[in-house]
Amino acid sequence: MNWHIPKNLSFENALQLTETLLEAMVDKQLKDYEIEEMISTLVSSQNGARGFFVVYLTSNLSLADNPSHGVINALKTSPDIVSELLVKNLVMSSAMAITHRRNKDEKKAEGSDQVCQRTSNLIKQMDLEIIQQKLEALKQTIVKNEGSYRTFLTKWGYDQEQKQRIKNNIDKLLSNQK
Repeated sequence: MNWHIPKNLSFENALQLTETLLEAMVDKQLKDYEIEEMISTLVSSQNGARGFFVVYLTSNLSLADNPSHGVINALKTSPDIVSELLVKNLVMSSAMAITHRRNKDEKKAEGSDQVCQRTSNLIKQMDLEIIQQKLEALKQTIVKNEGSYRTFLTKWGYDQEQKQRIKNNIDKLLSNQK
């Protein structure tokens, strides 16, 4: 397959490219090194990484439940971008599961639970110090209501129950890493 990722990749293009990539992975059309190269290129930009995670984490395909070494290695090539997005995906999926259940939408809640589980799994498998630092910073922001993630948490208006769920998920991840 001939892949070309434009220099100024849009979020929409990243979504489409990731969908095509996942289909090719399922159909075993790509070698492991090609998969790793494609994902590395996608996650090297903010738009590419955002698009990749939206499709990968919400996909109906089981690929995201058991990421290959190639996927993990590719994600590690852009630790700053990837770590920030994984931490925020953990936050948003944890909180949205509660919101969907409050709205009596179990199907969407289960989708958020799945994104949370997949995100947690990637965080564990990547095992990067930068992710641990960001998780710790997020936890401290929740506990003290001040810190580097305060603007993010305030922007989305998470309530006490949601923050507690986020903190519990962080605690699980941090305890597994020690």
